[in-house]
Amino acid sequence: QVQLRESGGGSVQAGGSLRLSCTASGRTFSRYDMGWFRQAPGKEREFVAAIMWSGTNTYYSDSVKGRFTISRDNAKNTQYLQMNSLKPEDTAVYYCAASINGWLPGDPGSYEYWGQGTQVTVSS
Repeated sequence: QVQLRESGGGSVQAGGSLRLSCTASGRTFSRYDMGWFRQAPGKEREFVAAIMWSGTNTYYSDSVKGRFTISRDNAKNTQYLQMNSLKPEDTAVYYCAASINGWLPGDPGSYEYWGQGTQVTVSS
């Protein structure tokens, strides 16, 4: 069992910044890919960003590219999402996810483990 727990969510004004963290605990593997997804009320789960186990390759949705940065610290079993220039349309519950094998960065079905989510609210 692998547990993922997000932190760092909150409420900010448009143009502000937040940094989300996700720490893995329990039974983990040396090689696992990770990502962030989000879901707003009445909308489907949406891909945000993903990062390879080594940290060498990253992927972003077009809606956040240039504003968000994903990173990870394997020594701390933690990944991060730095969110800058936030917009009201970024408002959603953000979920941390991990993929043990069969990774497809933007495909939520390829991630076996999920966190409980953290709320991000951006006001105009």
